[in-house]
Amino acid sequence: MSIIKISTTPFDDQKPGTSGLRKAVTVFQKSHYLENFVQSIFDSLPELKGKTLVLGGDGRYYNRQAIQTILKMASANGVGRVLVGCDGILSTPAASCLIRGNNAYGGIILSASHNPGGENGDFGIKYNVTNGGPAPEKVTEAIYQRTLTIQEYFILESADINLSNQGSFKLGDMDVEVVDSVKPYIELMESLFDFDLIKKMLTGGQFKMCMDSLHAVTGPYAKAIFEQKLGATEGTVINGTPLEDFGGGHPDPNLVYAKGLVDILFGDNAPDFGAASDGDGDRNMILGKHFFVNPSDSLAVITANAHLVKGYKDGLAGVARSMPTSAAVDRVAEKLGIDCYETPTGWKFFGNLLDANKATICGEESFGTSSNHIREKDGLWAVLFWLNILAVRGESVEQIVKSHWQTYGRNFYSRHDYEEVATEGANELVNQLRSQFDTLVSKTYGKYTVQYADDFSYTDPVDGSISEKQGVRIGFSDGSRIIFRLSGTGTKGATVRVYLESYEPDSNKQDLDTQEALGDLIQVAEEIAHIKKYTNRDKPTVIT
Repeated sequence: MSIIKISTTPFDDQKPGTSGLRKAVTVFQKSHYLENFVQSIFDSLPELKGKTLVLGGDGRYYNRQAIQTILKMASANGVGRVLVGCDGILSTPAASCLIRGNNAYGGIILSASHNPGGENGDFGIKYNVTNGGPAPEKVTEAIYQRTLTIQEYFILESADINLSNQGSFKLGDMDVEVVDSVKPYIELMESLFDFDLIKKMLTGGQFKMCMDSLHAVTGPYAKAIFEQKLGATEGTVINGTPLEDFGGGHPDPNLVYAKGLVDILFGDNAPDFGAASDGDGDRNMILGKHFFVNPSDSLAVITANAHLVKGYKDGLAGVARSMPTSAAVDRVAEKLGIDCYETPTGWKFFGNLLDANKATICGEESFGTSSNHIREKDGLWAVLFWLNILAVRGESVEQIVKSHWQTYGRNFYSRHDYEEVATEGANELVNQLRSQFDTLVSKTYGKYTVQYADDFSYTDPVDGSISEKQGVRIGFSDGSRIIFRLSGTGTKGATVRVYLESYEPDSNKQDLDTQEALGDLIQVAEEIAHIKKYTNRDKPTVIT
């Protein structure tokens, strides 16, 4: 085995987005493309030599090849030890668990999360830091700057490692441990939730659930937890085998892309509870019998019922939500007498709050919720949290949510996604909104009067770092909001996200259909932003 130095030239498109670098597989397959980015990560970590890294991914196409390349480059760059998931499979929350549990220096996670996979799909790579969370902006910016000047990378000339079985190997001077990533994750979940109580509910003959892993990474974890550990009947987990192309599906747990699960929960003889997770296992969708739980409501319900769950019975330090997430959890925090933080979109912004014990539970409207047990979103954690609440309260999902609305009021909330629109048009939409800030305030649109219009800026309360232009906000005097954001997770064109929120305290008016309740606000959004004109679309691609 020998270390070889390979000359290269920079690529100008390797700036990480909301959560790492995501591109089409064909882009990552370009000569030197993956290697340049990986070497830029290593070059940006001055204390890396001799340290431990965690490595794995969601099993999508190109995952195995990329892992072999990264292992050889890690050895050539002086990494002391790498823990890699068996078969290269490692969910994002499990990777965070391994980083924290092994005091690793960091980890490289290969995933494009909820984006499609396969030869013609997407691929992604991100670096997580010592606390187990996504690299903060100062780290990703350093990596990006290095990609613009890189001239060479280092790689070990060697055969591939066998990732199919657990074991220890040598790769040059570096130790490689192929590990069971499921077991330590289950042990962490058992420390937080009452598995005995949940098992009693799942095996009692009265309660049925369905977990859809969408042929993505959570399949092995979900089968081990629900069918083996908790005694749910075989077949409870559907689409549980990770496939390189996710079975041709779109591994995004929402009402459109997880339609198979939705049909089951809204069909005849529906189970009592349903859930889905995404490509890398960090997102979740929660359903009851004939009932959908909005992710913003899910965060609020979890927070309000945390005292019923073993790992959180002593109370919460605080909660945090991304800015576009509805204010439903704010009302819970106010009643509990704890702080509620509003951050930009991106789980990395929660890291400092969790590390400083300012927040215990965090959530995003994009189907992501988690707590201080790791530093990532955690889909199966959210599923177990709901099951624990259901087992304690003995009520249905619908009863629990509607009871919550009666106590706190209902935040009617919806997200309209316009996917793969022309980048130029998307940028024009946002720029013309920004140009209206001075003239919008005090304008009236039907029953809505604009109270403020701005571009969200966030100052981190822990380290003082500032993140600007995080989304255009238009707030109305009655508490309603419209938010416009360009997503940082797509790989083709641009995704325009429009968030709509209206608060309804009257329990007699809380059963309206969401799109009906928000109908007037949807029209206001079109009137202000001219969405159809700039996106060239008559309707959203996805409505959540």
